Amino acid sequence: MNFWSVLYDLCMGFGMTLKLFALTLIISIPLGLLFCFCSMSKFKPLSWLMKGIIWVIRGTPLLLQCVVVTFIPSVLLKIPNKDFAAMLNLDKMADLQFIFVLFAFSVNYACYFAVIFEGGIKNIPKGQLEAGKVLGMTKWQIFFHIILMQVVRKIMAPMSNEVITLVKDTALARALSISEIILVAYEKVNKYAVLSPLFYAGAFYLAFSGVLTLLIHFLEKKICYYEIT
Repeated sequence: MNFWSVLYDLCMGFGMTLKLFALTLIISIPLGLLFCFCSMSKFKPLSWLMKGIIWVIRGTPLLLQCVVVTFIPSVLLKIPNKDFAAMLNLDKMADLQFIFVLFAFSVNYACYFAVIFEGGIKNIPKGQLEAGKVLGMTKWQIFFHIILMQVVRKIMAPMSNEVITLVKDTALARALSISEIILVAYEKVNKYAVLSPLFYAGAFYLAFSGVLTLLIHFLEKKICYYEIT
């Protein structure tokens, strides 16, 4: 087994892991905020529908959701996945599989983030909201000038937990043949009959999680002065 060759392949796999991680965060955070607003809507049918969707998504395994999403074109739309990939101008089936996984991950984490956002917003003292109304501020002005930074401070801890969990959840993409680092390591173990690639993959995860933890602590210190006691 050539160490540098294995390390190179693991780096390529980790690149796919980072891609899934980053895109999931970019999509799921604003989507989670939208889900939060829908869940808190005064229009009850919309609120009930959103709460039901969040309940289903949070109550079922992410892996199951990934598998279900892959069958949407062929079962619901009656379009074979190969034809669906052609419709989207995708050259490889792997690209379509990645889109399926990204969709499932984004919706799943958006639901978790929605619950966190809602909890943070509800913890804002109502007196502050009423003061904003007295000053003639619109709902959006109240949100951005009064609520937002307080909510960010209150949700940092649960959000950071979800972000670290997402790092590890990316390994589930292996089940749909996404060439992330765990799948690459698994293939190397089968090829060379050694366990070291799995330990190398674990080292990648530990290093990345450590960097994220330091970054989160840095952000917490930067915004702590927004906390109102």
